[in-house]
Amino acid sequence: MIEFVNAKLNIGLNIVSKRSDGYHNLETVFYPIGKGSHGPDSHSALCDLLEIVPAQDGIDELITLGNKVDCPTEKNLVWKALMAFRNAYNGESPSVKIILDKHLPDGAGMGGGSADASFTLKALNKLHGNPFSDEDLARIALTLGADCPFFVYNRPCFATGIGEVMEPIDLDLSNYWIAIVKPAVSISTKEAFSMITPQSPEKSVNEIVALPIEQWRDVLVNDFERSMFALHPEIESIKEQLYADGAIYASMTGSGSAFFGIFDSEEKAAKACDNSQCTFRCVVRG
Repeated sequence: MIEFVNAKLNIGLNIVSKRSDGYHNLETVFYPIGKGSHGPDSHSALCDLLEIVPAQDGIDELITLGNKVDCPTEKNLVWKALMAFRNAYNGESPSVKIILDKHLPDGAGMGGGSADASFTLKALNKLHGNPFSDEDLARIALTLGADCPFFVYNRPCFATGIGEVMEPIDLDLSNYWIAIVKPAVSISTKEAFSMITPQSPEKSVNEIVALPIEQWRDVLVNDFERSMFALHPEIESIKEQLYADGAIYASMTGSGSAFFGIFDSEEKAAKACDNSQCTFRCVVRG
């Protein structure tokens, strides 16, 4: 079984309050990108490739290809997803060989590792005859990471709590093109949250994204930008360049360090990528 693992963008992100358990309540819109990819030549081919097959020798195995995965197997989210599925499944679960071909950038705020984990859960569920509902899988996914449940549903959602409380929304950017650029600097989630001062927004992200996209620029914010620009001043110009190249809306996604610009044509989005000095650049259909 082969799965094409897509990424996500945060369209608006407010850190609302700090919780007693040390986590933060937030509100954001999760938007899947690269969904429905069919190969490396597709405009939507921003994806990892995940293959799961029966193990020939009866021993679980994880092989990683593509971008370097800098962690031992037992700490890889795909491996953790396999173990979590096994713990939740009450029947006999045969050993599997998992091949993960990584193309989504790390430390980008695009949910690459979380997506890999959730797609692993979904693929294993299919291989076992779908014993779990999406709601069941989302509960398992939450034990692996706060944004993992989103990739179980994989549709535009307004998210609250730590990102696990989701409400489907009617947001369709398929008439637009999105340029995604990521500088060499990577930002850890821990680092990003350490510099945040939580506060309730004047207007909810959900309300703003219901407006025409041309009205987002001055009101739809990512709270991580202010602190990250102070810590890494060289990345602020990336957002400014996307606007200079004609983006209708531009923002950092998640806790960074990738930025995206939404354009009304493929040509403008491609030009923005060409003008960027970032190490990672791509254009996808919204």
